[in-house]
Amino acid sequence: MTLEQKAAHLEDPGARLIDRLTSYWNRFGRIALITLGVAAVVAVAAFLVQRSRAADERQAAARLAEASLQYWQNAYDRSLQGARQVAEQWPGTPSGVDALRLAGDSYFWMGNYKDASAQYESYLAKRKSGVLADAVRRSLAYTLESNRQPKEAAAQYEALVGKFDRESSAEFLYAAARCYLALNQPREAEARLKRLADEYGETTYAGRARVAQAELAAPAN
Repeated sequence: MTLEQKAAHLEDPGARLIDRLTSYWNRFGRIALITLGVAAVVAVAAFLVQRSRAADERQAAARLAEASLQYWQNAYDRSLQGARQVAEQWPGTPSGVDALRLAGDSYFWMGNYKDASAQYESYLAKRKSGVLADAVRRSLAYTLESNRQPKEAAAQYEALVGKFDRESSAEFLYAAARCYLALNQPREAEARLKRLADEYGETTYAGRARVAQAELAAPAN
């Protein structure tokens, strides 16, 4: 066996491993670096977006708090202006969504029931569930009734039965009956009054419901 054959036979296995690793790096190393670079860019972008959103929410919350104070001071035109600014300037923030509710409340107490309903519906399109959403549905029901839309109001009232405390559920059934009377549907009204008296007999609305039932049952003169 020649020296060249012995050298080939005794080739260092570590050298072969290094050659293979070098080959793999040449093939896949750049791809790995690019992937890591892209991931780093995405992470930094997400951080910056999150920080920007937090800053937006702080500004929106501060302006909404000011508008809310004006609302409780009965300065509805000023609270409406502030609420609309928040909703338009920071629509993607929690305060931007809540500003729609405040705008609806301001419109309501200004007697503009049509625009109040529109603001409440915009709020509910973005926030469909939760205690605040149900509170807005309650406001929407009263707004629809005030705007002489008893059919729509009755549906909202009845959907709220069981959402709050028992006194509120009785209130909603009584209001729904009132809407059906406005629609000249006494049978539908009586059905709601009966349910109120049967299921919520301990509430303050039960007595009123029984009086209303008696009036409906009395023969017309």
